[in-house]
Amino acid sequence: MTASRRIDLTVNGRARSIDVAPHHTLLEVLRDDLGLTGTKECCLVGECGACTVLVDDVSLDSCLMFAVEADGSSVTTVEGLATDGRLHRLQQAFLDTGAVQCGFCIPGQLIAAQALLADTPHPSRAQVEDGLAGNLCRCAGYEQIIEAVLAAASVTDRTGASATIDAAARTAPTGDRASTPDAQVAPQ
Repeated sequence: MTASRRIDLTVNGRARSIDVAPHHTLLEVLRDDLGLTGTKECCLVGECGACTVLVDDVSLDSCLMFAVEADGSSVTTVEGLATDGRLHRLQQAFLDTGAVQCGFCIPGQLIAAQALLADTPHPSRAQVEDGLAGNLCRCAGYEQIIEAVLAAASVTDRTGASATIDAAARTAPTGDRASTPDAQVAPQ
C-alpha cells in the first residue's frame, strides 16, 4: 500500500489542503475527494475533453494528470466560472444559443472555451473550432457550441470587459437550431 501525500491547491479560488494517493488523478481528487462533480469522467485516456480543467490557467484533461503534479497549483473547474450567483458570460451564451443539450460535455467545453477566450478574446470561427477540437460532443451540437463561444466573445460591459452575466437579466434563446444539422460541422 502506497502512503498518501498532502498537497496544497487553490481550487476555484479557495485554498485546499488534502491527502491524496500518489496514483490518483486530478480528476479523481476533484470528483471523489472534493465533491466537484461538474468535471466529468468519461474516456479516462484524454480523448474526449469531458474532464477539462484549468491548471494555472492552462487547459488540460484532468484524467491525464496525477493530483500530486498539481501541488501548489491553481485549479479552475466549471463550478468556478460563476461568481456571486452570476453566470459567467460563457455559461449564459451556452444557454442562449441552445448549446446545452445532454449537458455531459458542456463543463469541458466551457473550460476549453474559457482558456481560448483568455488567450484570444475575439477569436474567429476557425480559432474557436481549433480551440475546442479536443472536446467531443456526442449530441453533435457543435454549431450551437461554436455560436455560444462567438457570442460570449462579443459580450462586453461599460468598461470593455465582462466575465459574468446576471442570471435575472437573461435574454430568450436565439432559436432552436438542434433540428437543423450543418453537414460541414456534423455530417449525417
